[in-house]
Amino acid sequence: MFYEFKIAFRTIRKEGVTSLLNKLRVYFGDRAAAKKFLHAPRPDPNPDAIMKFLWHAGDGVIAPGQSKMEFAALLTWIKQRPAAQAVLEIGTARGGTLFAWCAMAAMDATIISLDLPGGIHGGGYPPWKADFYRQFAGSTQKIHLICGDSHTQAMLNAVKRVMPTGGLDFLFIDGDHTYEGVKSDYEMYSPLVKPGGIIIFHDICVHRAEFDCHVDKFWNQIKQGREYWEFIEDPKQGMWGIGIIIAK
Repeated sequence: MFYEFKIAFRTIRKEGVTSLLNKLRVYFGDRAAAKKFLHAPRPDPNPDAIMKFLWHAGDGVIAPGQSKMEFAALLTWIKQRPAAQAVLEIGTARGGTLFAWCAMAAMDATIISLDLPGGIHGGGYPPWKADFYRQFAGSTQKIHLICGDSHTQAMLNAVKRVMPTGGLDFLFIDGDHTYEGVKSDYEMYSPLVKPGGIIIFHDICVHRAEFDCHVDKFWNQIKQGREYWEFIEDPKQGMWGIGIIIAK
């Protein structure tokens, strides 16, 4: 509980009591929903079943911050490839993408999720959620939850220590959405992806100004001269968008 008290006092100091009460409502609501989620029958490893499960099991406690159409298209695209043996995502958020990678990866896969520590709601997760997320893995899969700044050498080293020696089959980048942040994540972690593996970017659409998201700028540079795929529900939606390139 020390983590939760520390975050609560920080929230009061920086955001006020009303903000703390709102976050506590989410926090305890998520804990109750997580218990319900764990009792739900696991879906078959196909995109339709996984999509339905993500948005409905446990009152949507792990529903991804994604366009449903875009994410369904991504899962369908991934399903056409051999099941991944090693996956790294940067940005855990509510855990929905992490669950999807576990559901679609090989039975003996290693799945790694790297997230920046933060508060009770968004930007990190409390210790109880780490225990919750570990239960996403199949009985013969390995799941590693690493908390820290993805832009540091220490976090890169931590990923390398738990990553299989053959490299990653795919990398999902959904962490720091500044231009410098997404560029750093790509430059640091894409060399870990084996040739022919895939690198996926989230939030490639031009975003509304209030989001302060500039992934689109980097995406439009990195895709030049390369084979790429884009899943965008509406070019004018002002958020979301998924892009894929093949690792060299």
